[in-house]
Amino acid sequence: MTRLAAATRGIGPCRDDGPHRPGGSRMPAAVLVPLVDRPDGFTVLMTRRTEHLAHHGGQICFPGGRVEPEDPDAVATALRETEEEIGLSPSLVDLIGTLDDYETITGFIVTPVVGVVRPPFVLTPDPFEVADVFEVPLTFVLDPANHRRLPPPIPYDGPPRTTYAMPYGNYHIWGATAGMLVNLFRILTA
Repeated sequence: MTRLAAATRGIGPCRDDGPHRPGGSRMPAAVLVPLVDRPDGFTVLMTRRTEHLAHHGGQICFPGGRVEPEDPDAVATALRETEEEIGLSPSLVDLIGTLDDYETITGFIVTPVVGVVRPPFVLTPDPFEVADVFEVPLTFVLDPANHRRLPPPIPYDGPPRTTYAMPYGNYHIWGATAGMLVNLFRILTA
C-alpha cells in the first residue's frame, strides 16, 4: 500500500465540483476505478455490461454512470453507481483521487475516481446491467506491451485521439476504459 500511495501522487485529489457539461455538449458521468489490495498484488476490478443495454452493451467497463441531480459530485456518482451495479458498499472504498476527465465519442465526459478496496467483500451484481465482474492484475495494466493502439475511431466532432485496447484473456478492454487505464499507467509509472 505504501508503494501505491507513493506512486499515486500524480492522481489529482477528489474534486467536489464533479464533471461539468461544457456548453451543454457532454453528459457528465463518473466511474470508480477500484484497485483491489490482494495478498499477491493489486488488481483492477472491472465489469462486462449486459448485451441488451442501450449504451455500450457487452463492453468492458468500470462501474459507474451518469451524474444524477441528487449527486453532489463525481465521487458520489461513482460510489452510488458502483453500489447499484455490483453491490460494493462505499464504506469499503478508500478514495485516492481522480484521473483526468475522459471525453467519449458517444457524448459523455467521464470522471474516473480511483479507490482502494480491501478484501474480504461480497459483490452482488445487478443482473440487468452486469453480465460479469472480474479482476485484472495491475501488473498487466502497467506493462506497456499490453497497450495496443487501434486505428482511428469513426469520425466524431472532437480532437484527434488515440484509441487503445488491452485484451486480457477472453475480455476485450478497449475504448474509453482502456484509455483511462493508459492514463492510470502513465501516472503510476511517471
